Amino acid sequence: MSSSPAATPPDDASPEAPRSWFERTAGALTHRNYRLLWFAALGSTIGTWMQKYAQSWLIYDLTKSNFYLGLDDFLSQLPILLFMLIGGVIADRHDRRRLLTGSQYVQMASAFALALLVWFGQINVAFIFALSFISGCGQAFGGPAYQSMIPSLVPRRDLANAIALNSTQFNLSRVLGPGTGAAVVTLIGTAACFALNGLSFFLVVIALAALHLPPHVPSTRRGAIGDELRGGLHYVRDSRLLLTLTILVTVSTFLAMPLLTMLPAFAANMTGAAGTPQSRLSIFMASQGLGAILGALVVGTLATRAHLGRVLLGVQAGLGVLIAAFALSTSFMLSVALLFVGGIFFMASFSIGFSLLQLTVPDALRGRVVSIYMVALRGGGPIGALVAGALADSYSASSVMAANGIILAVVAAGMLVLGRGSALTKL
Repeated sequence: MSSSPAATPPDDASPEAPRSWFERTAGALTHRNYRLLWFAALGSTIGTWMQKYAQSWLIYDLTKSNFYLGLDDFLSQLPILLFMLIGGVIADRHDRRRLLTGSQYVQMASAFALALLVWFGQINVAFIFALSFISGCGQAFGGPAYQSMIPSLVPRRDLANAIALNSTQFNLSRVLGPGTGAAVVTLIGTAACFALNGLSFFLVVIALAALHLPPHVPSTRRGAIGDELRGGLHYVRDSRLLLTLTILVTVSTFLAMPLLTMLPAFAANMTGAAGTPQSRLSIFMASQGLGAILGALVVGTLATRAHLGRVLLGVQAGLGVLIAAFALSTSFMLSVALLFVGGIFFMASFSIGFSLLQLTVPDALRGRVVSIYMVALRGGGPIGALVAGALADSYSASSVMAANGIILAVVAAGMLVLGRGSALTKL
């Protein structure tokens, strides 16, 4: 993974009765449209993480280079930097269901092409980079459509839970995908991982076709794409909260996300640990994913926005400490535990930030504002991976990520202590 907007179901005018733990944890899944798309996205994203596992190991096996791992991640996210802002404007103007369906077909074609190249023994790193870029183009236009569609699938009271559950399915697939990918590579071959991922996109296409949504009604008020894009940028610029969230997510992903990109290097360099580097990599990825699932569920149970801004900064400071500790660890079991706890902190940070964003933005601007935030979210990581990968080839992955973790902890703690009274710390 990674529709035309219906009117958001109205909230009850009367005060709500206290909700049970289950309703606060999984309330969004009681709504048919959201449930249908959630399970389809789960199956598709398992396929995506199968490919992510196989592709990262294939690149490292071909090149033995951290820089090439970072370059592949950068190229897969480059279309998001180039096109996602335009994709946000289009998501506000056109049928979001059709946009998302089209994005699935683009990513599907890329996965099948990679499977064929590997199957016929014609693969090289340049082909992998090109197909990563093409797949990223599909995500650049599908991402804003998908995120903008979520508020139309659930009532406002379940919106934060829907965002958290969306993160849960993404990270549940991160747990299941690498392990499944390792088994498929061992039993069938690398090409099968890419082919199965291609097939998984059909799940989302079928689910989108089955959604019960009113027909798309084109907006009668349309300006030039450039004018509408500037309107979204000005809205974010003039909102202290949204501007702070956007800058914060850029810094945090720039410093934190390279850790996931360079996990193959950590798995390969941990000499003396049991198992093969491939098995250690799948355990690393699964551990981080399990922690992220727990982090998303914890955020999904929060019934109030009180102090969430300060919680967000505290979580990011803790994430920086955990990244530095993982980078310096020489024990495999300790590293697994640190990745698990780090996954909790990382996904809690992501879910809190996105919830604050979605609860603040008006629907008429949602596609554009979401696309700006997603550029920051998805763009900081690959640029950071490119820089960190180049530095890691000159120094080491552990020293670079230890420095990144310390910087992140200092920045977040500094904002928490010195930014009292800011738009974020007031929340």
